[in-house]
Amino acid sequence: MSAARDAVFPADRHALYALHRYSPAIRAHGLLFVSGQVGSRPDGSPEPQLDDQVHLAFQNLNGILAAAGCSFADVIDVTVFMVNPEAHFERAWAVAAAYWGEAPYPTATAVGVTWLSGFQFEIKVVAKLP
Repeated sequence: MSAARDAVFPADRHALYALHRYSPAIRAHGLLFVSGQVGSRPDGSPEPQLDDQVHLAFQNLNGILAAAGCSFADVIDVTVFMVNPEAHFERAWAVAAAYWGEAPYPTATAVGVTWLSGFQFEIKVVAKLP
């Protein structure tokens, strides 16, 4: 029998965690593995505008990091997913810069996708626990 997962939930959970049956983050081996975060309102619906989605995705991410005693400064690896990156990458990356912090930056991978359940942007990270 394996040990239970050490799940982290932010103070303000949005509805997608229960709806899609996943944990926002799991602590393991000194690291925090954060599920992909989108610009979800509390009811799980997306913010309509791309810039607002990116801001809210980072706010949701920062809430999870804070619940684990971390901040974006502890993030070591980032993966972002975008629908139509040709049209959205530069705008999304400009908004992300407000949350990114100073160099040295985390590693980053951007992936273009065709579907994000009604969202245009998603960010997933691995952070080092304090």
